[in-house]
Amino acid sequence: MGCATAYFLLKADPQLQIAIVEKDATYARNSTILSDGNIRFQFNLKENIQISQFGLEMLDRFAEEMAIGDEKPDVAFRRQGDLFLADENGRAAAQQGLALQQSLGCPVQWLSPAEIAQRYPALNLQGCAGGTFGTGEGTMDPHAVLHAYKNKAVSLGARFIQAEVTALTKDQTGINGVELSSGDRLASNVVVNSAGAWVPQIAHMAGIELPIEPVMRQVFVLETSVLPQNPWPLIVFPSGLYLIQEHGNHFLCGKSLADDPVTYEDFNWNRQRFDDLLWPDLVEYLPHFDRLKVTNGWAGLYAVNTLDGNAILGEWPELSGFYLMGGFSGHGFQQCHASGRYTAELILGRPPTLDLSIFSPRRILENKPVFENKSKLV
Repeated sequence: MGCATAYFLLKADPQLQIAIVEKDATYARNSTILSDGNIRFQFNLKENIQISQFGLEMLDRFAEEMAIGDEKPDVAFRRQGDLFLADENGRAAAQQGLALQQSLGCPVQWLSPAEIAQRYPALNLQGCAGGTFGTGEGTMDPHAVLHAYKNKAVSLGARFIQAEVTALTKDQTGINGVELSSGDRLASNVVVNSAGAWVPQIAHMAGIELPIEPVMRQVFVLETSVLPQNPWPLIVFPSGLYLIQEHGNHFLCGKSLADDPVTYEDFNWNRQRFDDLLWPDLVEYLPHFDRLKVTNGWAGLYAVNTLDGNAILGEWPELSGFYLMGGFSGHGFQQCHASGRYTAELILGRPPTLDLSIFSPRRILENKPVFENKSKLV
């Protein structure tokens, strides 16, 4: 989010002086690096769909736009598609979302159980009412996307500073700078808080309390005896369990659980959690996965917006110059392109190319949530 915003700012005005402050340049606990790296059209809220449309447009020209001299980044984007399976309880919401997606020109279609079975015969479709399949959607290397934005922004003049923000400073007119762990102070009447799961900690320094919790989620790396003849899409099952084919018989698997810990410190993945909670669920949908090997795993943080599960995006109404980019609740990586452009336009006072004011922080003060279909928050 921060690096994308810096890029769009400097693209619009190369004379700007911009500092990107990062407390850990290794990004070891960064939620972008620890994400699955998926992007999809399949949301039930118009603005979220439009965010994805711009993201996919951006990815089409990403290598050229992020090139530095002759060096072009390769984000290894695989457009294998996303398949969301629905049971009878979820059919109406899925088809409502599909109608909106198609009305906006998205290449998403409804597949009947018979059509799904023909394409993916390994699936147990008992109780399945059908599914939505989005072509052009897929997964990529989030590490490569982050570094492409960072490197391009620096090449355009941004200053990269490895330090921790220890305080925000303000006066009667609004924000006026930040203090760093190095002892340095950066003076600025614009500060963008894009610290991921740490957004509420930074906001707290200004006396702002945000409804964002750092929820630890886990991803498990599986090796199976199942070798699909054709590549599988990302599959999201009605229970919320998801499966991504990495290559051959190697898969990623995860699921958001009600008792996932709220923490800033625990990044230890737990194999037993897969065995006890995810594996039985997975075998119900894919009986051949009754034999597999868990070869690896990792844990990372979702910045969960407990108000409505959607982005908090824009200037805080009670502190001029203080912009928020947080609370994306697990779908932030895919929304960095449009969010970065939108935030840059707000800062520059330009009419937004895509109006995302529905996600304004003002709704927190007014307690006016904007809900997305919860089953799509993967």
